[in-house]
Amino acid sequence: MAFNKGFIFGTASASYQVEGAYNEDGKGLSIWDVFSRETGNVAHGETGDVACDHYHRYKEDVAILKKLGIKNYRFSISWTRIFPDGTGKVNPAGLKFYSDLVDELLVNGIEPYVTIFHWDYPYELYKKGGWLNDDSPEWFLEYAKVVVDALSDRVKNWFTINEPQCFIGLGFWTGAHAPFLKTSDRDLIIMTRNVMLAHGLTVKYIRENAKTTPKVGFAPIGPVFVPENDTPEAVEAAKEKTFKLTKLNMFSISWWSDPIILGKFPEEAYELFGDKMDIFSEEDFKTIAQPLDFYASNIYYNDFDQPVDPMGYEQGAYIGSPRTANGWPITPDVMYWAPKFLYERYGLPIIISENGMAALDWVALDGGVHDPNRIDYMERYLNALEKASDEVPVIGYFYWSILDNYEWSCGYDMRFGLVFVDYRTQERTIKDSGYWYSEYIKKKTNN
Repeated sequence: MAFNKGFIFGTASASYQVEGAYNEDGKGLSIWDVFSRETGNVAHGETGDVACDHYHRYKEDVAILKKLGIKNYRFSISWTRIFPDGTGKVNPAGLKFYSDLVDELLVNGIEPYVTIFHWDYPYELYKKGGWLNDDSPEWFLEYAKVVVDALSDRVKNWFTINEPQCFIGLGFWTGAHAPFLKTSDRDLIIMTRNVMLAHGLTVKYIRENAKTTPKVGFAPIGPVFVPENDTPEAVEAAKEKTFKLTKLNMFSISWWSDPIILGKFPEEAYELFGDKMDIFSEEDFKTIAQPLDFYASNIYYNDFDQPVDPMGYEQGAYIGSPRTANGWPITPDVMYWAPKFLYERYGLPIIISENGMAALDWVALDGGVHDPNRIDYMERYLNALEKASDEVPVIGYFYWSILDNYEWSCGYDMRFGLVFVDYRTQERTIKDSGYWYSEYIKKKTNN
């Protein structure tokens, strides 16, 4: 059992979660800049105004990546650093920041992986209807063009969008993330169409205009069911549940991935939602289903059926089930089954674009940050992924995240990083898990 030669080991971050400098050098406001300030939306009323101050400390953070021997770094672009108003006038200072970051990565032997959109939607465009506005795919393309034109001479690896399930599902379906709304099914379907068109138009532009040969994908989440046992019947049942639509579920894999990869929705979509689906045309699907080089998936735990016992535990959970600090189940087997199911359905090489755990970390008396639970978590999940890589083409893994950072509506309570950040002083301390991952990479890449 071994990862394939050339396997991509990396870490990840996102602009709003780490950069700070929310109103510096011409940057405009995103919906997170605005709605995180409203009472009750975010734990402790915290914002990403400063976050990890990565905007000013990116050289220090790149030096940490180099020290740990992490040669692949996935980061996202802040749309409103490039277009303060979402469209129109470009902000040269914003472009320069990302160009300088790419240069700093490359000079230190680190490959950049750019995510064009990771949730921080421009507030000025939100006021014009945001993803409900049928001009929104063209707004996105205008932004993406500038980023690609500026960086594609040095950046080869692109993710168009991160977790549409979350920025639409949590933002407009459950109301748990910015802009903290609960909208109608019809509106959710309209937004789905516009997000998918934005993705397709952008992939097409990258293919036709990148200055170096690109590799392109997107990064949905993967709510995968794990079989109850290894029998063929149990495996088939879990796979069916993984992709089946039974209602308008913004977290569904097949809702988002079937049109983008296969060029059509599952048949159940038309049975369930009827004439609400009429907004999609054949021309739309031709735009949406652009060829991709990989299927990226953010995977943390497997999906569960609804509670099935009087104590309210989900099927597969039990009293005292292991969980992370933010309550997520620890289910490493999902890292074996998810790549298998996703590859069997979509036929693309698999990248795990996020995986990690929140823990209750602090700086110990000896000055270190000791997180054996995270090391155990990583080893279990990576063991399962390595097993999957023997059976399907798994080509990469990005740990979430390199730094402790702003965890959206949870504020700063949840620490996912390989590096501890003291938010009062911005001092960085590499955790034991960071050193462990460094040694793990050396061991696996020297085989």
